[in-house]
Amino acid sequence: MLWVVVGFLAVVVVIDLIIRVTAVLAILPILERSPPFAVDTIAPSPTAEPVTFASSDGVTLRGSLHLPTNGPPRALVIFCPEFGGDHWSAGWYCRALMGAGFAVFSFDFRNQGESDRLPGYQPIHWLTEYEVRDARAAVDYARQRPDLHQLPIGLFGMSRGGSAAVVVAAQSPEVRCVACEGVFSISTMSLHYTLRWSSLYFPKWFMRILPIWHVRTSLLLTRWVSEIRRHCRYVALEDWLGRLGNRSAMMIVDGRDTYVLPEISEALFEKFPQATSRRWLVKTAKHNLAREVDPEEFDRRVVDFFSQLAPRPAASVSEASVVPKPWLERIPRPVERSVDRPVSS
Repeated sequence: MLWVVVGFLAVVVVIDLIIRVTAVLAILPILERSPPFAVDTIAPSPTAEPVTFASSDGVTLRGSLHLPTNGPPRALVIFCPEFGGDHWSAGWYCRALMGAGFAVFSFDFRNQGESDRLPGYQPIHWLTEYEVRDARAAVDYARQRPDLHQLPIGLFGMSRGGSAAVVVAAQSPEVRCVACEGVFSISTMSLHYTLRWSSLYFPKWFMRILPIWHVRTSLLLTRWVSEIRRHCRYVALEDWLGRLGNRSAMMIVDGRDTYVLPEISEALFEKFPQATSRRWLVKTAKHNLAREVDPEEFDRRVVDFFSQLAPRPAASVSEASVVPKPWLERIPRPVERSVDRPVSS
């Protein structure tokens, strides 16, 4: 009887191993495939101060500091650009903040834009320890500058940069608030698309009887394999949302986003501290294009949100929207392509 039980368990283990290996082989190339994000190009600002600083592991990062011209800054907003973007994109997303008296500091993550490259690391759209480390280094740099260290700090980020901003806000007591658009997490996103496209690799009846915990653990195994292959460690945003505590957070949800579907954003927002978080749904916006759809409302909401850092009278958003001048004109991004195939984002 014992040998029958042992034999049965051995068969179960072998079948489970086959299922997991098949899942890893199917999911891994999809997990590591970056979607075709389209990113706007912003011309460099002739008035911005070039900034160079080091991340905690010695990688040199570069960016720019935009100081108000009509007096001392009210507060400091650190802007984290999206994957494929650069620090000059702060000129588009933070335009109203610059006109409303805020200092805006933006930087390029490693292996992106003007910052140095880390050998052996090829960044993709998923957030890793490296982007978190770089965003944290930006906060540390601001704390060490004599002209910035007394300013209250807020973080603002787009897409992967927004995810890094949220994690660093949860880690850093000196960060008082964080705003983001188009954020996503490897845990929520990979689970959603695995369930959506699993029928391409497994029969539907099989997926119906497969426990959800089995899917989650197979995804976790796939992530571990990918981390070994890519020499990095992924960061799951959900692991940090509960640590935001009483910090204010604002999530901008793009209603026509074909990368980060609105239902994915909604599921992620539910994990934010509800008492201190706000959500703005822009129904007709595609990925990271809320400001393009409604620039006046975008600017008003962003200035209103970060005004909690320094609640005193400032330039109106309508005034802010006409300054600065020509360098803020952007080159429109290509038309966003629909995701109608199994992709990871």
